[in-house]
Amino acid sequence: NRTRPLVLICPGGGYEFTSDREAEAVAVQYIARGFHACVLRYSVAPAEFPQSLCELAWSVAYLREHAKEYGIKPDKIIVSGFSAGGHLAASLGVFWKKDFIAQTLGVTSDMVKPNGMILSYPVITSGEFAHTGSFECLLGEDYNDLDKRKEQSLEFQVSKDTPTTFLWHTVTDDCVPVENSLLFFNALRKFEIPV
Repeated sequence: NRTRPLVLICPGGGYEFTSDREAEAVAVQYIARGFHACVLRYSVAPAEFPQSLCELAWSVAYLREHAKEYGIKPDKIIVSGFSAGGHLAASLGVFWKKDFIAQTLGVTSDMVKPNGMILSYPVITSGEFAHTGSFECLLGEDYNDLDKRKEQSLEFQVSKDTPTTFLWHTVTDDCVPVENSLLFFNALRKFEIPV
């Protein structure tokens, strides 16, 4: 009869694949520490935005709807992402109130809202410090559309409705520059989101 928080894990992979080392091995560690854990093997290229975002939103709504059956605390569903998976998790954190998600899935925005985010060396910005390959895969032919690329630069999408965030990165990361996390951190602080 015990309920537990749940961590929904989005592995990295540059929106080209989903990394095994950031999937089940991570879930097992959360389970060992008393959480429920799930891994989302979301769609990657040639799938384009918003396919993977809708899959993550649907997963949160599904888990919340079945919380009693699975022993999940419905107000403790946390999205966790690594690298490009961090971009996906953060995307749900900043876009969860957008009408297109609720309309596409036929649910309310509150059903898809994550209660928190754990972002591990996330891809955030499509600007100067971008991990370009992630955005090329995410946007496909729309990559050259500057407005669409800026929309995916999540430091510009943070609002007062963005959930509490745990964020970590290393300065020596030679794949996703640490500035990605610093830009997101500063945006969260601007809106006084606990981070």
